[in-house]
Amino acid sequence: MSRRSRAREVALQVLYQDDLNPGQSAAREEAFLKSRLRGDPENMAFARAIVAGVREKRTEIDAALTARAINWSLSRMAATDRNVLRLGVWEALYSETPAAVAIDEAIELAKRYGDRRSPSFVNGILDRISRQDRGE
Repeated sequence: MSRRSRAREVALQVLYQDDLNPGQSAAREEAFLKSRLRGDPENMAFARAIVAGVREKRTEIDAALTARAINWSLSRMAATDRNVLRLGVWEALYSETPAAVAIDEAIELAKRYGDRRSPSFVNGILDRISRQDRGE
């Protein structure tokens, strides 16, 4: 697993915690990042950027997911899938990561943390969002 993939994985864990237990302390979150990423400043900065970006754009991201997740509401999605999707949308649309890389990384997270259907579910929704963003 690459260093950036590891940072994405830890960011996903923070986002999952946010989703299920909002209002965690910043100090606790920072300690978690430091512990999980072994204090690597570059990875910590990348994970922080993902978490902050998803938090900042969550309303827009959730609206995009709701519009593209045909027959699925956010509340019906597994919490893991929902947060993998949020991370993937933020990275594909709002970061410098190429959309194809962001989608591939999200699929890998879905394989690792979701159930057997999660990778195709995540791929389908992120592909729809990415295509629409590119005007296809």
